[in-house]
Amino acid sequence: MADPARSNPTRASRGRQLQDVFSVERGEVPVVVAGASMFFLLFTGYFMLRPVRETMGIAGGVENLQWLFTATFVATLVALPLFGWIASRTTRRHILPWTYAFFALNLVAFAIGFVRDPDNIWAARGFYVWLSVFNLLVISLAWSVLADLLSTGQAKRLFALIAGGASVGGLTGPIVGTLLVPSIGHAGLLLLAALLLMLSAVAAIVLHRWRDRHPDADAESATRGAPIGGHPFAGATSVLRSGYLAGIALFVVLLAVVSTFLYFEQAKLVAETFPDRVRQTQVFGLIDLVVQTLTLCVQVFLTGRIASRLGIGVLLVGVPLVMAAGFLWLALAPVFGVLAVVMVVRRVGEYALVRPGREMLYTVVTPEDQYKAKNFIDTVVYRGGDAIGGWVKRALDVLAEVPAVAMAIGAVLALIWAAVGARLGRMEREKEAGPVSAAL
Repeated sequence: MADPARSNPTRASRGRQLQDVFSVERGEVPVVVAGASMFFLLFTGYFMLRPVRETMGIAGGVENLQWLFTATFVATLVALPLFGWIASRTTRRHILPWTYAFFALNLVAFAIGFVRDPDNIWAARGFYVWLSVFNLLVISLAWSVLADLLSTGQAKRLFALIAGGASVGGLTGPIVGTLLVPSIGHAGLLLLAALLLMLSAVAAIVLHRWRDRHPDADAESATRGAPIGGHPFAGATSVLRSGYLAGIALFVVLLAVVSTFLYFEQAKLVAETFPDRVRQTQVFGLIDLVVQTLTLCVQVFLTGRIASRLGIGVLLVGVPLVMAAGFLWLALAPVFGVLAVVMVVRRVGEYALVRPGREMLYTVVTPEDQYKAKNFIDTVVYRGGDAIGGWVKRALDVLAEVPAVAMAIGAVLALIWAAVGARLGRMEREKEAGPVSAAL
């Protein structure tokens, strides 16, 4: 049978052009489609609910945000051993579907609670904390699947393109939520998010089946059908034993602290500039819209090329350096307009450059670390950084009457963050050049 591409030179030329533009080989198209669908469904559901969470946080008082961050950290400490227990006893292909099913049931329970008592402030605070734990764990787990199934070379070319599905979901979610909430209410949004979460799990199953059809490309495919084993706290012990994983943990702590500094400043300036809660939600939604649009453009056309040609280290260093300059700008001009620009640049840089680069670091570690250590870092370590950043920022606001002091400290932390990112980029290149060991 003749090859359709050879019999149609125009089609073959277009196919090569698309491969050149997006750096995707023909056999990898199903991976990109399934992976992007997994993120699209996941982020559409999450971003339907995110503006509501942000408004709930401000409703409890900006001066009390550090308590919600601390409660989120404690909840993460409780949730992670349960996840570790599941990861130790089930196969790698089942970890994500089982976890997503559990969280979908949680969403159904919250929906029932909101129908019965929609004005319960403690239920609102509980949902804020729950969503803050949920979003880190489910997103981290989706990236774990990709790091498990794709090689380092494929990750550099495809991770950002696949993450484009997250950006499209980030654009779709707020629109869907805004259009549907008047008719179905918060409870209806939660039920819809639960459905989207389960469909995301189906896309992850498709990814595993694609890898099953290409076993020669994955040296670990023979063990994918067996449980990972180990104990529920293996992720934490792996980070303590490995300088590489500890470096990633430090990078994430600095990322979280810098982000928290800006988050608190955003909450303060939004509350001062827009006293009306409806207006606050609209502002948060507009910021999300701008961020996701810019992120999608960078992910599709730039991130993969930067990673393949310049290395992962460039993805990890550029944003922290820009943030150092942004903090200094805020110190000189602490107004909402400047804050909005800095927040947009920070989030676009994190989603389009730092997050894909961070996930690429895990392609050179063992499968157990890809699921357990990675999720420990992405949840406990990240939320620990949030809590530390929240209390430090609050203390600086109380002790120092000049906000520029906190911004100057943020700039110093951003420079340290950049130095850690540069070091991780060098360590990743060294590990990519040699075999992956169990001890790392």
